[in-house]
Amino acid sequence: MILIAGPCVIESRDLIFKVANKLVKFNEDKRLDFYFKSSFDKANRTSIKSFRGPGLEEGLKILSEVKSKFGFKILTDIHESYQAKPVSEVADVLQIPAFLCRQTDLLVAAAKTETIVNIKKGQFLAPDQMKHSVKKVLETRGVDESGFEVAKNNGVWLCERGSTFGYGNLVVDMRSLPIMREFAPVIFDATHSVQMPGGLDGKSGGDARFVPYLARAAAAVGVDGFFYETHLNPCEALCDGPNMLNLKELEKVVEQTLKIREILSEK
Repeated sequence: MILIAGPCVIESRDLIFKVANKLVKFNEDKRLDFYFKSSFDKANRTSIKSFRGPGLEEGLKILSEVKSKFGFKILTDIHESYQAKPVSEVADVLQIPAFLCRQTDLLVAAAKTETIVNIKKGQFLAPDQMKHSVKKVLETRGVDESGFEVAKNNGVWLCERGSTFGYGNLVVDMRSLPIMREFAPVIFDATHSVQMPGGLDGKSGGDARFVPYLARAAAAVGVDGFFYETHLNPCEALCDGPNMLNLKELEKVVEQTLKIREILSEK
């Protein structure tokens, strides 16, 4: 099972290393394919005054240190085409943010690297439309075929993070998971799925209470991995605190999803 976990944004080198130290157990767990996640820049924050991160150069330096010290594989997101190449020199997975999942130049730039490309489904898109984003990456890599195995073998993942439901809310349609798995391996982003975009008057809110419920449901439906943004103290986080999972709760949720997968595999 793929497990992606880490703080939403690089708040400081000190915090990143403290969180990374708590995540070592997951990297050592043979049942898991672990990736450490944190963003060097959050370019799509609600307010211009919101904290964005240390930026490309300093952020990659910190992520490189984490990779070297802990032996983690790294996942981080890019927002501009020019970022793909330098970020791929550190990261093992380039993540395409949901709002940018149809940006052809960004997808093509990511596809030209040798990294895995994790494309988040836009909150505004039907799941079957994500096949076009997958094809943009595959065709750039010289692959004319499509389908789950083709995408898996050529390093393309899709990521579900909820769909717009009215104003300031998201809902997860579990049907989207098997639909998207026709095109590529699917990661379920359990923490962003409980986000309430712009819900706190200038920043996004959320309700982390529902993360375990949605994660268990996704495990029962069937996915290839899970994405959890996690923090030592989400109440003090500089980005996405209301929907992040406390590190103390992460192990329990991961174990629950592993058990559900084991039960399904026995049938």
